[in-house]
Amino acid sequence: MPVHDDRLLFEFLVLEGAQAGLSWMTILKKRPAYRAAFNRFHPRKVARYGEEEMNALLVNAGIVRNRLKICSAVKNAQAVLAVQKEFGSFDAYIWQFVGGRPLQNRWREMKEVPPRSRHSDAMSKDLAKRGFTFVGSTICYAFMQATGMVNDHIVTCFRHKELT
Repeated sequence: MPVHDDRLLFEFLVLEGAQAGLSWMTILKKRPAYRAAFNRFHPRKVARYGEEEMNALLVNAGIVRNRLKICSAVKNAQAVLAVQKEFGSFDAYIWQFVGGRPLQNRWREMKEVPPRSRHSDAMSKDLAKRGFTFVGSTICYAFMQATGMVNDHIVTCFRHKELT
């Protein structure tokens, strides 16, 4: 479903970055712990995390204890705040990569669904330019799928028609 809430968009961005190299199921199981550990993904709160908060996160067994991924969440929160200041919202900024409307694909088989697209390439490049980390094109494409920016349900799936 299309997501237009800045906090939820930030949550998905952090979770997609945390998932890099891991199974999505691992991250889904840890999602409640992530919400608790990262102040329900309020960017303003996460952006203020210092060394003490990051060290506490490194020993939190409920989340992926990877220093780079934890630092990325903090850095990305700071970048979200800068984007909000420039564009009015993270939502307005991020949805520009698809022209403000979900892209509608018509895949017949899962093997047709690509790991990235020209849209995710552009998003990745611009996010990185703005100081975001863990935002490669494949992560951005997964983010686009998770937030409803792209409808990649195969045409025989009941959700495809609902989201068209």
